[in-house]
Amino acid sequence: MSESTFMSYEQIKQLKARYFRYVDTHQFDALEDVFAKDAKLQWGPEDDQAFVGREVIIASLAANLKDATTIHHGHMPEIELIDDDHARGIWAMNDVVDHPDYLLVGDGHYHEDYVREDGVWKVARMQLTRLREERTPKS
Repeated sequence: MSESTFMSYEQIKQLKARYFRYVDTHQFDALEDVFAKDAKLQWGPEDDQAFVGREVIIASLAANLKDATTIHHGHMPEIELIDDDHARGIWAMNDVVDHPDYLLVGDGHYHEDYVREDGVWKVARMQLTRLREERTPKS
């Protein structure tokens, strides 16, 4: 493996780690550094819950999670470099979302595409598919 390939893998891993940390610590403004300008965020396999554009994605995450405590873990990245400026990855994940209205515990996978913009890797597409979700309403 060349040094540039190794560095790309490491930069993409750090990018994903920053995404989790920024979401969990409510650093929604910092998420701008994670997503490409025209990024797409999709919850589930259907396009009916898709958000397009960095600003739209960040606004949606901030609105939905501002009152929640979240814990996200990503594991076992499968990263494939397509060319010097494009890659894709799959991450096993589990999360806990402690929202005032419900408690969610889930497991699944993030399916992502990455693009290098101005020499920096960004998320171009993020799709979450869940294998398990337990949502308990709070009374």
